Amino acid sequence: MTEIQQNTLKKRIFSGMQPSGEAHLGNYLGALRRWVGMQDEYDCVWCIVDDHAITSGGDPAEMPSSVFDLAVSFLAVGLDPERSTIFVQSDVHEHTELAWLFNAVTPVGDLERMTQYKDKAQHFESIPAGILNYPILQAADILLYKANAVPVGEDQRQHLELTREVARKFNARYGETFPITEPLIGEDVGRILGLDGNAKMSKSLGNTVGILADPDDVWDKVRTAVTDPQRVRRDDPGRPEVCNVFALHRFFTEENAREEIEAGCRSADLGCVDCKRILSGNIATSFAPYRERATHYREHPSEVRDVLDQGAEKAQKIASETMQEVRRKMGLNWRNAIP
Repeated sequence: MTEIQQNTLKKRIFSGMQPSGEAHLGNYLGALRRWVGMQDEYDCVWCIVDDHAITSGGDPAEMPSSVFDLAVSFLAVGLDPERSTIFVQSDVHEHTELAWLFNAVTPVGDLERMTQYKDKAQHFESIPAGILNYPILQAADILLYKANAVPVGEDQRQHLELTREVARKFNARYGETFPITEPLIGEDVGRILGLDGNAKMSKSLGNTVGILADPDDVWDKVRTAVTDPQRVRRDDPGRPEVCNVFALHRFFTEENAREEIEAGCRSADLGCVDCKRILSGNIATSFAPYRERATHYREHPSEVRDVLDQGAEKAQKIASETMQEVRRKMGLNWRNAIP
């Protein structure tokens, strides 16, 4: 039985995250907390996608520490190497090999229609080819492991549809090889705005909270968060339904306490600063076990290395099987084909 076939009772899922250092609140709410909960139901493959990260530039000297810090975050929140495969993308070279081969079946027009390509291209005077080809590498990441499904946010649905189309085109040209991967959209998350009200939480924008930040640092970030723009004075009644701070309470504050906060906001008995202090305290309390585990891993970096090495070894076995099949079907196996 092959590595790909061995776990027939569970569907395989794949997802990845770019290494920008310690994971932040948006990473946690949008992905990590969900990944942790999927580990018993699915055969999970979690990847730190450093090959993707280089398309955005950045300082190469900072990449190794960014990879390590994200790996610490993965382990701290509860991604379990006993129940998941956790590895770094560049340690499995088949990712970039399959991405190159997928260029043979992916029309340029499909890539140019990607919304994220159009958005990112605006930031470059000369657009790197990697920005255009980014979705092809994403397709390779997923299909290399023949993932049945991918947990994604709504903003990634278009990229996953391209992955599905790449699989269809490859299968039509070279024979049935890849599954048509299904999206697993997190319906309970919704749109998570940055603390400053921007459309996306981002470390580069400084509008989020590190999940391993100490309580004082959490408060430093949360206290700057925007609230109801029409609530100017302390005694103005608020509108919780349009307040991003109140929206975040849904993830960190128990229902009965949320009801009290909502009532206090509408009646102006509870000020925005008080609301923020409650949220900040609840975030810090919720993340306390993660900070404790992160301290352990930072003091024992060899354990993190072992997890990533073992994960890469597991991933490599699956990737190698897939690539042997792909090379054979594409006629790239002349050594074995010629007597």
